[in-house]
Amino acid sequence: MNKNIENNDLRVFATVVRKASFVAAAEELGMSPAYVSKRIGMLEEALGVRLFHRTTRRVVVSDDGEQVYTRALTILASLDSLFDEVAERQGVPRGQLRVSSSFGFGRNVVAPAIARLAAGHPALQVRLEVFDRLVDIVSEGFDIDVRIGDEIAPQLIARRLMTNHRILCASPAYLARRGTPATLRELEAHDCLPIKERDLPFGVWRLRSAGEEGVVKVTGPLSTNHGEIALQWAVAGAGIVLRSRWDAQAYLDRGQLVQILPAYTQEANVWAVYPQRLASSAKVRVFVDFLERHLACDNPGSTNQTPRE
Repeated sequence: MNKNIENNDLRVFATVVRKASFVAAAEELGMSPAYVSKRIGMLEEALGVRLFHRTTRRVVVSDDGEQVYTRALTILASLDSLFDEVAERQGVPRGQLRVSSSFGFGRNVVAPAIARLAAGHPALQVRLEVFDRLVDIVSEGFDIDVRIGDEIAPQLIARRLMTNHRILCASPAYLARRGTPATLRELEAHDCLPIKERDLPFGVWRLRSAGEEGVVKVTGPLSTNHGEIALQWAVAGAGIVLRSRWDAQAYLDRGQLVQILPAYTQEANVWAVYPQRLASSAKVRVFVDFLERHLACDNPGSTNQTPRE
């Protein structure tokens, strides 16, 4: 039995277990499925055990594979910690950082910030992926999720980066045609633009005014899972939209949208969320600190808070 084991092979193996797929693991790692299969085969040869049961439809971890996976995670965590300690002493964050975020905020805010960060930290490789759903950062292998919304699992560390609220908006043309709602309940009779987003129930708008919450079920002929599309529809006069102020502000400034029912808002703060195991990570700290400063420069009126642990 060859007892020489490559640490990268352990990382490939852990990715295949997490993804339950050679193809999905290869896509995440930037390798070919054939190469991933080869590395797993070499690891199996080195260990003298079968790590997976393979069928034409799926990959199932063997009993030996489960034990190896547990030890591999410990080894990889120790390695990552070692690299973080070295980076901390050198003052140079390095290595890969996997970041997730939502479609609109990820593209319009997080992506430009990452470009600026990368220019100043060439040893740091950041991979950004955007989703229309809430990401399980632990099981899906992300280091940080930059999210909007305050529903955060207690086992995660959450650092608020920026205060934010969602507001109700419509175009002047729509309001001229359909009238301006004077109460929250009147929204039920209007064409609204529901958005299926990560942590929000579809078509249910919860808003607060003077500390009291109001709930309204909205409908309309148009709906989407993309906030930018809903904003464009609202600008075109298709209905009323509930969007983050950062997202709608440019349209408000140009008069293309008008805020309605201004007493009602929905809290939707911006958070950096990461696992406990990365609490002392130099690359995570550098990324979060940079993003907080970036958002503060673009939103000088925002306030932040210390991490919740």
